[in-house]
Amino acid sequence: MKKHNYSAGPCVLPQEVFQEASKAVIDFNGIGMSILEISHRSKEFIAVMDEACDLALELLNLKDKGYKAMFLQGGASLQFLMVPYNLLKEGGKAAYVNTGAWSGKAMKEAKLLGEVQEIASSKQANFNYIPKGYVVPSDVDYVHLTSNNTIFGTQIKEFPKTSVPMVCDMSSDIFSRVIDFTQFDLIYAGAQKNLGPAGATLVVIKEDLIGQSGRTIPAFLDYKTHLEAESMYNTPPVYAVYVSLLNLRHMKKLGGVAAMQKRNEEKAALLYNEIDRNPLFEGTAAVEDRSPMNATFLLKDESLKETFDKMVKEANISGINGHRSVGGYRASMYNALSIESVQALVDCMVALEKKIK
Repeated sequence: MKKHNYSAGPCVLPQEVFQEASKAVIDFNGIGMSILEISHRSKEFIAVMDEACDLALELLNLKDKGYKAMFLQGGASLQFLMVPYNLLKEGGKAAYVNTGAWSGKAMKEAKLLGEVQEIASSKQANFNYIPKGYVVPSDVDYVHLTSNNTIFGTQIKEFPKTSVPMVCDMSSDIFSRVIDFTQFDLIYAGAQKNLGPAGATLVVIKEDLIGQSGRTIPAFLDYKTHLEAESMYNTPPVYAVYVSLLNLRHMKKLGGVAAMQKRNEEKAALLYNEIDRNPLFEGTAAVEDRSPMNATFLLKDESLKETFDKMVKEANISGINGHRSVGGYRASMYNALSIESVQALVDCMVALEKKIK
């Protein structure tokens, strides 16, 4: 029986995508070879890469608006370093908003290359809210934000207005909601949280941002290198890109990002309403900043944990243990998670309440 997969990443993907991907492992497009063995220089895979990059821009409503998409490697962790290498000028400054573990790691890498200003942080409250009311300095080379915080269950609802380039790590909520993506100059997202398998990283960059840092950049860390090579500077993660393409096609068929947002809002409302209604549970994130992608919550009485965990296991639910930084539970409700899976978790919460009465 298929489990209700709440894993924070690698993420749940649609069954249709798994089925199509599994066929390609045996015979890709009827060419007599597996997707796992074809050359990344073959016309067949070049077509995959071109379509994946084109479709990513289309779904983000960024086609013909001066942006390029790339599929790279190294996850968001490599982007923590690539961003300052390419955008932070010698002797320049960068601004970061610290909303969790990943933005903290991004700042750490940027400090290797220049001055970093932490212009806002929610660290003092264990990152349970999104800072607001801060001002982005006008003399920085860029400002960096993390749109969704997987560990702490928060999401930025409104982005700052600024005249400086805005960079956003969207690893865990890319393609999940409709926003004006033209407000960003660079977006990056590890595929494994809401797009595809581990191994690929989507980078979307405004073309006029390339080559502005004035630095001597190692070839592999230079966005210009990868753009000129059309994501083929080195052997790309062929299978991860292909499965990401299948998922992009699937999203488009369902109605694009707007349809994903509607599904995600329904799932989040179902679970958060139960967290707030049920006297045995409480959410950990500020209500106004709650993430539709990652709901974090606690049992008010820890003595019930063993009972609840057993009920969850019997319901075939997987991956809801909270991160050690927060504890409790974390339900990751990425695009492909069905509302039926959310209902299964809610049913367990209701059943626990009835059980102890």
